[in-house]
Amino acid sequence: MFQVFTGSWALFLGMFMLMIGNGLQGTLLGLRGDQEGFSTLSLSIVMSAYFLGFLFSSRYTPELIRRVGHVRVFAALGSMISAVLILYPVLVEPWAWTIGRVLIGFCFCGVYITAESWLNDAASNETRGKALSLYMIVQMAGIVCAQFILSRGDVSGYALFIIPSVLVSLAFAPILLSIRPMPAFETTKPMTIRQVIKTSPLACFGMFMLGGVFAAQFGMSAVYGNRVGLTVGQITFFVSAIYIAALILQYPIGWLSDRMDRRRLIIWVSLIGGLGSLIAFLLPGYFVLIVISGALVGGTSNPLYALLIAYMNDYLAKEDMAAASGGLLFINGLGAIMGPLIVGWMMDAIGANGFWLFTAALMMGVGIYGLYRSVRRSRLDWEGETVPYAPVSAASTQIVAEVAQEYYIDAEEEIVADATDQPA
Repeated sequence: MFQVFTGSWALFLGMFMLMIGNGLQGTLLGLRGDQEGFSTLSLSIVMSAYFLGFLFSSRYTPELIRRVGHVRVFAALGSMISAVLILYPVLVEPWAWTIGRVLIGFCFCGVYITAESWLNDAASNETRGKALSLYMIVQMAGIVCAQFILSRGDVSGYALFIIPSVLVSLAFAPILLSIRPMPAFETTKPMTIRQVIKTSPLACFGMFMLGGVFAAQFGMSAVYGNRVGLTVGQITFFVSAIYIAALILQYPIGWLSDRMDRRRLIIWVSLIGGLGSLIAFLLPGYFVLIVISGALVGGTSNPLYALLIAYMNDYLAKEDMAAASGGLLFINGLGAIMGPLIVGWMMDAIGANGFWLFTAALMMGVGIYGLYRSVRRSRLDWEGETVPYAPVSAASTQIVAEVAQEYYIDAEEEIVADATDQPA
């Protein structure tokens, strides 16, 4: 892994700063909006707007890169991010923040797509799995560092809006000044949504539900913390616990994924995440239980994202794996757009603990649907027919998903080659 880092340190450093900037503004807006008297509905619309922009960008940025090139797209979108971050404390209105979040979501997705193109270009067959792991570690570390910075600042001031703007601007320097040539940009045309759903209804249903869970974690966790009276330090600790647990549990769940029936593991992981949410819902008011619930949901939902991609690939020929990733990410994006709106409505209807009821319903819904699919479709022989698990973060774009698919394909070809080399 050290060799992978030294070969692409500029990319990882730049992405680390980008994730600090994005993680900081996501939590900060929830806290500042509450201070400014925004309603829960208004804040849910603001938070949902980010995922709307992200979804549109995943469709249109690739074409933009083909027309004008990586560097121009990178610079233009980065400048837009910096400008919007500075404008947030100047235009303190729900409508202005909603527009800003759409732009921020569009630009961050475009920047990620551009940067992840370098990751794809830099990774070889031998280093692809390590590059994916290191990239995910950098993403999670950036979000956690953002919470630390937020806990040391003044939410009511301007400095916390300036810091992410500066970090985003500085993030481009190591990437654009690196000597690596511009990669050729190609993305696989995705399968139709109907084809993806037909291949694995469980993977698609799970991806849609997880979109709502991720949106609640990223956009509404700070709003929840404010509503139940947590301090800024407690809120940032709570949010950090979500992503630290996601990083820690990614690897043991991935290890189990390659050694047992993958659908059964999906069911268990989903139900554990749902039960984790119910802890804070049924026993409200205890900060320790809030942190435990956040860690359980984050530590199960994030690995479940990669687990569902691997499960989908179990039913695909290797030439179709890359094509399926676009459809899965689109389904996940639809769930992410709806997530903050629904959880905001539930928090208005039944109180702040509607946050936990929402995540519990979605996580347990995946597990229950998995049980239903168990009686509708026979399981695969996991000892011989499944593809290896690859760590993928939900914060990534279709480029990283396609890198993961290439890892799956390479691994499957190695398994086939090893099998043919065995004596009869």
